[in-house]
Amino acid sequence: MMIETPPGLDLAEANARLANARPQEILRWAVDAFHPKLTMATAFGPEGCAILHMLAEIEPRVRVFNLDTGYQFPETLELRDRIARRYGIEVEMVRAEASVAEYEASNGGPIYASDPDRCCHDRKLVPLRKAVEGYDAWISAIRADQSEHRAKADVVGWDAKFGLVKVNPLLKWTKRDVWAFVVTNDVPYNPLHDQGYPSIGCWPCTRAIRQGEDERAGRWAGQAKTECGLHSLDSSQL
Repeated sequence: MMIETPPGLDLAEANARLANARPQEILRWAVDAFHPKLTMATAFGPEGCAILHMLAEIEPRVRVFNLDTGYQFPETLELRDRIARRYGIEVEMVRAEASVAEYEASNGGPIYASDPDRCCHDRKLVPLRKAVEGYDAWISAIRADQSEHRAKADVVGWDAKFGLVKVNPLLKWTKRDVWAFVVTNDVPYNPLHDQGYPSIGCWPCTRAIRQGEDERAGRWAGQAKTECGLHSLDSSQL
């Protein structure tokens, strides 16, 4: 596949230069290189909220959006309002063309249990593809230590799935790093994190984890699925 990066951008050089940079430095580079054609997707996890805190200081006009599947926890949606009040950043809610009621009616009921890959594809990946049209780069909040898929990512890389540069400013941070930043800076976060939910997605496919489980064990529990497809390197779902 031909990689069509923005003119003058050497991805290998940028990744090498930023591999050990602070997240704020990576974000500043991304803003300087791409804004206003820079966007960010957030699920309002602690990592995303930490990045929003940084963006509020670096460039609060970066367009930020959330993939609202229609199955999000009320606490997640309420956090959007708290973010807006704290930082003045209005996170755009990007939705699938069909409402939940229309989607379930056309499929004979919910499919998140019987075919979660298709549900994620229809209600996350397809809307994301449309949401990033016209942009050169997008920011994600993944960490390398979250999963094997994410460990293969670069700080700055080419996202062939969506056809733009992907910037991962928190890639080298640990869970401890994230929460230290959140607590130190009084960053708003989802109260479900205090109730045993380290990773929060849609309510039908998310549960609290048990003692000793991996932090993503509560996502699609009991199934082989571990990613919604946004951040995996496998494009077979698209």
